[in-house]
Amino acid sequence: MATIPRAGSAFLLAQLGAHAAARFAERVAELDLTAPQTGLLRAVATGPGRSQQELAGYLGMPPSRLVALVDGLAARGLVERRRNPDDRRLYALHPTAEGERMLGRVAEVARAHDDELLAALDPAERETLRELLARIAGHQGLTPGVHPGYGRT
Repeated sequence: MATIPRAGSAFLLAQLGAHAAARFAERVAELDLTAPQTGLLRAVATGPGRSQQELAGYLGMPPSRLVALVDGLAARGLVERRRNPDDRRLYALHPTAEGERMLGRVAEVARAHDDELLAALDPAERETLRELLARIAGHQGLTPGVHPGYGRT
């Protein structure tokens, strides 16, 4: 009988990442959002006034895909486009009051998601894991707070 090799760290990260992403998508679907919409709403709120072009570059996604996501959030009253005072050809994106309230709900969902996913760890272990993962992400050149999947959507 062949011995099954021990899973490597990269495999475990990928396995947990896929699981975590799928569970998070299920959770935000209960708010009638997709994971990409959630990330975009967060990006707009953390940098209000950026143009769609700036946000597309920041998120590493095609501008045409971003426009469709913004359209969906705008139709729900979660973000609004305002003329950029410095360049009237561009629109600046801002969260609405409803968008800010939705972000509060998303934060609650994200905390519950974290708690469920990391239930096997005590608080000190959770913080150590977060620090280690942040260090690895930084070493790999990943943009903090931006899911690399945006470039593939």
